[in-house]
Amino acid sequence: MCLQDLHSEIKINSASLLMEMAEDINAEEYPTEIHDYLTTFEKSLTSVDEMLKTMMSVSRSELLQKLEPLEQAKLDLVSAYTLNSMFWVYLATQGINPKEHPVKQELERIRTYMNKVKEIADKKKASKLDKGAASRFVRNALWEPNPENDQAPTKAKKRKMN
Repeated sequence: MCLQDLHSEIKINSASLLMEMAEDINAEEYPTEIHDYLTTFEKSLTSVDEMLKTMMSVSRSELLQKLEPLEQAKLDLVSAYTLNSMFWVYLATQGINPKEHPVKQELERIRTYMNKVKEIADKKKASKLDKGAASRFVRNALWEPNPENDQAPTKAKKRKMN
């Protein structure tokens, strides 16, 4: 099942679920919190629909050519995570507990790789040590005795106090 088919299926199932709930229950018979959650869910679904249309409008190969390898990995991971998350929602709309489905392990696996990519990106951003500059800084910061002043101390003349 491709991303677009899965999205369409989720949208149809969600819309039919909302319609069934609206037909079966009057607005006065259920708490307003549920209505608020359903409204939020519908807005989120519309937002996902708009993002998918935008994403599908650009060819994948064209998009990957413009990105560096690390950015390509991020895009692939986000795409895989999104697809599996949508499948999670699809399972939930079908009455299947997604926590007991292999999709849960797949999401965890993708999350692990996302953390690895994040670590790599963080290492790239971390400042690098310039060994030459550090050694010059340390050398200049430490006190070194001057060879001219390195002679044995001379006896100072004593003053007589009257």
